[in-house]
Amino acid sequence: MPKLLVLIAGGCLTSITGGIVSPVFPEVVEQLHIDPRWAGMLVSMHCLTIAMFAPILGILANRIGTLKILIPSLISYAVFGVAGAFMPSFLPLLLTRALLGAASGGIAAASIGIIGNMYEGDERARILGYASSIFAIVGIFFPLLGGWAGSFHWQYAFCLYAAGLPVAFFATFFLHEEPLRKSSTSVLPKQKEKLLQTLQTPSNITLFLVLSLTSAIFYIVIIYAPSHFKATIGADTALNGMILASRAIGAAIISALGASRLSKNLGVAPAVSLGFILMAVTLITIPHVEEIYLIFTTAVMFGVGFGIVMPNVYNALAQFNQPEVRSSVLAIGNGASYLGQFLSPVFLGPVWKYGGISVFYVGAAVAIMMAILTLKQEKALRRKYP
Repeated sequence: MPKLLVLIAGGCLTSITGGIVSPVFPEVVEQLHIDPRWAGMLVSMHCLTIAMFAPILGILANRIGTLKILIPSLISYAVFGVAGAFMPSFLPLLLTRALLGAASGGIAAASIGIIGNMYEGDERARILGYASSIFAIVGIFFPLLGGWAGSFHWQYAFCLYAAGLPVAFFATFFLHEEPLRKSSTSVLPKQKEKLLQTLQTPSNITLFLVLSLTSAIFYIVIIYAPSHFKATIGADTALNGMILASRAIGAAIISALGASRLSKNLGVAPAVSLGFILMAVTLITIPHVEEIYLIFTTAVMFGVGFGIVMPNVYNALAQFNQPEVRSSVLAIGNGASYLGQFLSPVFLGPVWKYGGISVFYVGAAVAIMMAILTLKQEKALRRKYP
């Protein structure tokens, strides 16, 4: 149990990398005089380097041992995360965010992967469900902490990244290196060929696209909603933190009720489409609500929609692919998700700069497009979910 708790703690750090500083994002942009067109990259830069380094460090962990990746990554997470508070301008801060993402990639490769391999069958699904719920709950509190710390000064929010140090300590104390197996350091040519063939199937390509665009839509509210609410209702960092946390509450609620149960009752494609419709509707309402209770209500409903889509899409990826390639496909799907988060401000930054609230309508249009695309895959999903 202590080993599992340490690994889940590491996974939590990876899942909150962006959420910690999102509440203070408007203050960072204002204090450092950052061009609004590129400012969103500060919140999403770590997603690119997670997507790049998680597979690389995962392979390296198989060769040299997971602890040799996990513990240095946890320490680096703390160092580079806190260092962001002392950067004087956009480019140095962007560099620390990139290095923070690389460290997060190492944590993800060594912790989440171990959790997935520690258990089999129903027990694995149960443990991963618990882990997802914990990630959602942590996602509620850390934006609140970030908003509270940032209410004194935006730099204080970055100090929360120091949480990597106690996790590294407990990892050193509780975790022990498993003997390395020679078979894990190489992949047979037939397996490589099978993986390449699997990645080219239309179903996998569609699901990778869905994961990427879902994450891009989610990052619209992470990056641009705080600035919008600051401009329209004068939301400070604490209030923005609570609004962001409300989305995690929505995801936690649907996780507790069981997004998988919804897919069993409605079917996977209709359930995922319903999630996208909820996301689209709440995005459309953001520019039109100013009452606090309505803002929180739409935030929770957005989180519910997101919480329906993501676990069902990952589950579909797992069901579509045979066990010998499943972990690799899921890792690539995870990379596609983080890549979507990174690309979100790259493509939508100009929309926000010149069109303002139009960015929320663009996100809603993409969500509706994804709902339609998912429904077109209903027959294929039914074959996997009879």
